[in-house]
Amino acid sequence: MTDISNASDVLTAGSDALAEARRHNRAQVRRARISAAARYAILVSVGLVMLYPLIWLVGASFKTNAEIFANPGFLPRNPTVDGYAQGWETSTPYTFGRFFWNSFLIILPKTIGTAISCTMVAYGFARFEFPLKKVLFTSVIAILLLPNVVTRIPQYLLFRDLGWLDSFLPLWVPSALAGDAFFVFMLVQFLRAIPDDMEQAARVDGCNSWQTLVFVVVPMLAPALISVCLFQFMWTMNDFLGPLIYISSVDKYPVSLALKLSIDTTEAFEWNRILAMSVLTITPALVVFFMAQKYFIEGISAGGIKG
Repeated sequence: MTDISNASDVLTAGSDALAEARRHNRAQVRRARISAAARYAILVSVGLVMLYPLIWLVGASFKTNAEIFANPGFLPRNPTVDGYAQGWETSTPYTFGRFFWNSFLIILPKTIGTAISCTMVAYGFARFEFPLKKVLFTSVIAILLLPNVVTRIPQYLLFRDLGWLDSFLPLWVPSALAGDAFFVFMLVQFLRAIPDDMEQAARVDGCNSWQTLVFVVVPMLAPALISVCLFQFMWTMNDFLGPLIYISSVDKYPVSLALKLSIDTTEAFEWNRILAMSVLTITPALVVFFMAQKYFIEGISAGGIKG
C-alpha cells in the first residue's frame, strides 16, 4: 500500500509540475505577444510621426492655395491638379521638364564618374602597397571629416580661373576624380571584407590588374557600387548649394534651384504649386531607392563588416 501511495504521490506531483510548466509557457507566450504588440505599436507610431510630413505634402499638393491653410489635415476636401498644371509651366520661359532634364544631365555623369573613379582608387588602397599609402589614406579620412564649406571658396576660385563657371563641369569633374572621400572609404571597407583568392587565381590565369578589377572585383563589388550610386543620385538630386554657386543661367537650373524660382518675394506664394513640384522632385529619388533597396541595404551592411 505504501508503494502504491508513493507512486500516486509521484504521479500527482508530476501532473502538477506539468500543469505548472504549461501555465508558465502560456504566460511566457502571452508576455511575448504583449511585448511584440507594444514594440510594433511604438514602431508604427514613430513611423507615422516621421512620415506624416511627407503624407501631408502629397495631400496638400492636391489642395487649392486657400485650403492649404484652412484645412490642416492631409486629405483635401476638393482635390484638384491645378497646382501640378500651373507649377509645371513655371514663371520662366521653360517648363519644369527642362529643369528635370538639367538635373539628370548633372546626376548621370556625376554618378557614373563617382562609381568608376572611386572603385579604382579604393581598389588601389585595398589591394596594393605603394609609398605613402598610409599617409594618403589618412588624408582621405581627413577630407571625409572636413566640412564642405571649407573647400567652397578655393574650389570656386579654381573653377573661375579655369572658365568653368555657369557650366556643369564644376559639378562633374570633382566626382570624376574620386573627390567624394566617403565613397572611397566605403568601397575600401567593402574590399577588405572580400578574400582575394579569386583575384590571385585570375592573375595565375594571366589577367593583369586592370582585367582583374573589371572582370573579377567589380562583379563582387556590385552591392556596394549600387549603394554608392544611390547615395550619389539622392545627394545630387537634393543638392542646392553647388548649383547655386556655380550655375547662373536659368536654362541650366536643376530642380533644386527651379523650386526657388517658384518663391517670389514680391507677391503672395502659390504654395500649392510649390508643394506639387516638390512632390515631383522627390519622386525620382524614392522610385530609384525602392527599386534598389535590397542591394542598397546589402551594400551598406557588408561594407561595415570589417574595418
